[in-house]
Amino acid sequence: MASGCEGKSSWPELVGKDGQAAAAKVEKENPNVNAIVLLEGTPTTRDFRCDRVWVWVNKDGIVVRTPIIT
Repeated sequence: MASGCEGKSSWPELVGKDGQAAAAKVEKENPNVNAIVLLEGTPTTRDFRCDRVWVWVNKDGIVVRTPIIT
């Protein structure tokens, strides 16, 4: 659990997978979060929220970092 957040908080098994499919899996495995697909290098807010998971993808839409609650 990440900082007291409920449910699964990390998905290392999704690195190398399709970003849209990864986001759907994240939301299925933890219905408390909204998975947001972002192109690697996109600026984001730095605040922590239990209901958000960034799914970082490359230009081909492949997950390049472990999605975690951020």
